[in-house]
Amino acid sequence: MMTFTRTRLGRRLTHRLRSLLSLPRLSFTRLSLQLLLPALLLSACAAPGGPGPAMPAAPEMAASAVAPAPVAVAPAASASAADEVAVAPVPVDPLRPEVRLDLDDRAAQTDLWERVRRGFAMPDLDTDLVRNREQWYATRPDYVQRMTERGSRYLFHVVEELERRNMPTELALLPFIESAFNPQAMSSAKASGMWQFIPSTGKDYALKQNVFRDDRRDVLASTRAALDYLQRLYGMFGDWQLALAAYNWGEGSVQRAVARNQKLGLPTDYVSLKMPNETAYYVPKLQAVKNIIARPADFGITLPELRNHPYFLSVPIERDMDVAVAIQLAGMPLSEFQALNPQMNKPVILAAGTPQVLLPYENANQFVRQLPLHRGPLASWTAWSVPKTVHPAEAARQVGMSEAQLREVNRIPPRMLVKAGSTLLVPRGEHRLADVSVEVADNATMALAPDGPTLRRMSLKAGRKDSVASVARRYRVNASQVAQWNGVDKAASFKPGQTIVVFVAGKAAGKAAGTKVAKAGAHKPGGKATSSKPATRTAAASHNKTAGKHARAGTRASTGGN
Repeated sequence: MMTFTRTRLGRRLTHRLRSLLSLPRLSFTRLSLQLLLPALLLSACAAPGGPGPAMPAAPEMAASAVAPAPVAVAPAASASAADEVAVAPVPVDPLRPEVRLDLDDRAAQTDLWERVRRGFAMPDLDTDLVRNREQWYATRPDYVQRMTERGSRYLFHVVEELERRNMPTELALLPFIESAFNPQAMSSAKASGMWQFIPSTGKDYALKQNVFRDDRRDVLASTRAALDYLQRLYGMFGDWQLALAAYNWGEGSVQRAVARNQKLGLPTDYVSLKMPNETAYYVPKLQAVKNIIARPADFGITLPELRNHPYFLSVPIERDMDVAVAIQLAGMPLSEFQALNPQMNKPVILAAGTPQVLLPYENANQFVRQLPLHRGPLASWTAWSVPKTVHPAEAARQVGMSEAQLREVNRIPPRMLVKAGSTLLVPRGEHRLADVSVEVADNATMALAPDGPTLRRMSLKAGRKDSVASVARRYRVNASQVAQWNGVDKAASFKPGQTIVVFVAGKAAGKAAGTKVAKAGAHKPGGKATSSKPATRTAAASHNKTAGKHARAGTRASTGGN
């Protein structure tokens, strides 16, 4: 019987590894080496000369353990068959790829709450408002439980970012105040996400807001932006309590309050400034939560157990993909997917705008294994730029879907037209197979216009007794509109022969043009009415467009009551 030497085993392993490396990149890189290496070793040992040494199975990893990256690097093949064993892949946090994690490391098993406590560095605030907020939270243990359990998905990442920037870990508790750690929260002032950015501030910190996504709700992007903003505010005021007041109230407001106290010779610390009620409670709320996290038993609160490791992994998205397909491949419910990827506005993930999704470890592992096995299209939706202003019914006909479905998926309200240049989400067809471009994914907008009758501008000559009121009655329009169109007062009368301008619907214009001159002694409408080209809407109609400035940051929807 031939003896299977260690050198020959090494050559056979090297040969098989090289053959696997010739596979397409997507197929090989996505395979978990938990399956690949044992198969490679067993196939190499199945050569003449008898089996090699028994290979121990790779340990099964619990869902709560530190998660390995979807792609692991295989160790180099050894030349010694006696020493060759299947090695489990080393867990890697994709948010910290340079850090090699060990499942048996004590740090990975440490309570994350304790890590948060060790990073507390802000001066404590001890006021009646703090006592008030402590009592508020302590009498609502169910609310605190829901809030902390929801925050458990994101807290590790926030703490990692704070420590990397040498910032106090009290700031990891700020989303408890802003949104109760709800990344889909939206305030009445349109502040959004767990850090509650208003639209204008979000744009200042590179948070995209368009048809397909709102990065104010993106877990990673909004955390980066919030910490950038807080660092800037601390650099401006040199005091974390004032920086927090500015985050809530606006930096200009805090600067003016400080200047006012300086002028009056008064202290300029947080508790000495005159500020709105919400801002006066803002830091006391954070202090109350800090005290509860530091000493939960003192308040009768039980915190959920949090391990000191990542909750989610980052998985690359290289092609447009329906959300329904993604959650099927990952084997997870839609609600959990949305909790980690709340920035998406549509039922499709655009690779050009969302190059990664966040998934819990087990689901990420399943996703990368199942993706190469998927058959059929990954995306059934795409983007379509509307070439001209169109009624939703006509747009639906052109793209092959029902009007109701088009309205629903694109959130088009009743009695509105889709303006030219708008981007709509539509089904993929034989002429729309390519993935959506970066330009569209990053800048898509949708503009709407009122769906009313086409208005025509008419000019006519005033009769002897024509007035604003009589013209309005005759053409069934509002007297205020007639006055506005002609630059006169609502109670004004027209001189005989004076040119009068009115805007009416097409049918009314036709009837008006055919109106005969009244008999003697009766009111005369004047000379012939002439209609011109259709007008866009009148000034009155244009005023229907939404306008106004964004609210200040102080109108965020803070939690915890006042």
